[in-house]
Amino acid sequence: MIKNLLLVGLGGGLGSILRYVTGLVITTKLFPYATLTVNIIGSFIIGIIFALALKEQDLLSNWKLFLATGFCGGFTTFSAFSLENMGLLQSGKTGLALMYIVLSIVLGIAATFAGYFLIVKN
Repeated sequence: MIKNLLLVGLGGGLGSILRYVTGLVITTKLFPYATLTVNIIGSFIIGIIFALALKEQDLLSNWKLFLATGFCGGFTTFSAFSLENMGLLQSGKTGLALMYIVLSIVLGIAATFAGYFLIVKN
């Protein structure tokens, strides 16, 4: 258990650092390119990890914790969202996937506004 926590923590720390550096390197006020970049890269990485884990289940348990849960989790949570939707779509649950996508985006943005206005108005 301690080993798993360390793998996730180390991966998450490295992912968070790289996320921060990406924001420093890719700066613009016109469009959130840094966020788009980490979301796409994180989704690509988690897709690779997922595919490799299907082929080499025993070999990659530590690497899955370090890279998928830790690194991708620290780098972007969008990668997990993408993987979950891929699973729903692959299992034929298109309606559920679309509902999850719409609810996540709409409620996520609404929650951001709610948290913001809760502090700004008080």
